[in-house]
Amino acid sequence: MGKNVYGYVRVSTREQNVERQLIALEKLGVPQAKIFIDRQSGKDFQRPAYQKMIKKLTAGDVVVTKSIDRLGRNYEEIKEQWRVLTKELGVDIIIQDMPLLDTTKSRDLLGNFISDVVLQLLSFVAENERNNIRIRQAEGIEAARRRGVRFGKPAIPIPKNFPELYESWEHGVITINEFARLCNMGRSVLYWTTAGSPHHTFRMPE
Repeated sequence: MGKNVYGYVRVSTREQNVERQLIALEKLGVPQAKIFIDRQSGKDFQRPAYQKMIKKLTAGDVVVTKSIDRLGRNYEEIKEQWRVLTKELGVDIIIQDMPLLDTTKSRDLLGNFISDVVLQLLSFVAENERNNIRIRQAEGIEAARRRGVRFGKPAIPIPKNFPELYESWEHGVITINEFARLCNMGRSVLYWTTAGSPHHTFRMPE
C-alpha cells in the first residue's frame, strides 16, 4: 500500500468520542502508533497532531482518514490540504467514507481526474451542509424567541417587598449593599432595575 500508513482523526471538542474513527482505521490495519488525533474546535482549527504527521510524511506514504471534512473546516481548506498531500508531498490519501477518494487504486490521468472532481463536489457539499446547519440553528432560535422562549441566564425575580426596600434605601435606612443583598442581586443588576423606575432617577452612591 505504501512505505508507511498513517491515520488521522479529528473531533471538534475534547468531549467528542474518537472511538468510531479509531475503529475504522484499525480495521484497515493502520498501526495505533501511527494514528494522529486532534481535538480542536472548528473556530480555531489549530492542529498540532496534523502538523506533526505532515512532518513525518515522505513520498509514497499513505494517509487514511474517515471522512473528507477531517482534512479541513471549509471547501477551500480541504482542497488545499489535498493539494499539499498529493502534489507537494507525493502522498496517497484514502477517505474511508468515499471509496472513489482512494488515490492508491488509480494513479493514471483518469483516476486523478475522477478523484479531483469527486473531491471538489464532496468538499462543497460538506461546507454547504455546515452552512445549512448554522442557518437552521439561527432560524430555530428566532422561532423560539417568537414563542417567548428566553435564552441566557434566567431573570432574577424582584422581591415582593421591593418598594419598601427601595424607600428604605432612598431614605438612608439601609445601605446600597444591604439593598442589593436583600434583593439577592448584585449592585450592577440593582442599578439597572431601579434605573428603570418611572418615579425616581437612580443615583449610585460613592
